[in-house]
Amino acid sequence: MQNNILTPKACEILNITHETDLEYTFRIATDIVPEHGQFLQLSLPKIGEAPISVSGFGAGYMDFTIRSVGKVTDEVFNLQPGDKIFLRGAYGKGWPVEKFKDKHLVIVAGGTGVAPVRSMINKFYNEENYVKSLNLIFGFKNESGILFKNELAKWKDRFDTIYTLDSGEKEGWEQGLVTNHLSKLPLNSFEDNYEVVIVGPPIMMHFTAIEMLKLGVPEEKIWVSFERKMSCAVGKCGHCRIDETYVCLEGPVFNYTKAKNLLD
Repeated sequence: MQNNILTPKACEILNITHETDLEYTFRIATDIVPEHGQFLQLSLPKIGEAPISVSGFGAGYMDFTIRSVGKVTDEVFNLQPGDKIFLRGAYGKGWPVEKFKDKHLVIVAGGTGVAPVRSMINKFYNEENYVKSLNLIFGFKNESGILFKNELAKWKDRFDTIYTLDSGEKEGWEQGLVTNHLSKLPLNSFEDNYEVVIVGPPIMMHFTAIEMLKLGVPEEKIWVSFERKMSCAVGKCGHCRIDETYVCLEGPVFNYTKAKNLLD
């Protein structure tokens, strides 16, 4: 019998990693295999549900890096390994990974925006020649907000990285917003064979995209991801609708040619 993508399934929490005081990564047992950049609906009976991007996946599990910001996520933070949480999905359009093959790729992410690109970066780490090169510019508010510390160190050894803090100092890290460091990218050496991914708060994506355009990056080479007010995940409730676009159906990944009219 075919699985019903609208039916939540009870799944066991395998382990929980405390990334920061406000962000935990939950590894959940499931046989669902998503695309990089998709999201699922996580729910607790009598509490509610929330759309969460997949931050990692493998044989028999998925990772969700969750920030405690509301009723549902606050309750999720009370769960322990062995407890059950309900999943439905996967939903939405993920990263065009095939389009990135054999190209130079730039990923600019801010804060929890690193989560939706984490699984894709690990794919490129494990498949060394999938992309020609990978440049990462990641920004966090301060040292206490840094996510995925072990993986950031691992990626730094393999890829061209700029890690920056909005405020405070940390050895080996830059200071200032990610937009301050975009001019350091070797875009000219890529000729025309590259793509750019931007993920973070809407205002960060807006200004980062504008700066990329100033550097000569064509709109069609820019990709963003955002979960603007998604609720039902199947285009029925209308919460995420912007004009005629349903973010949950056509996103969360958009090409900037479309996204420029959707970003707040």
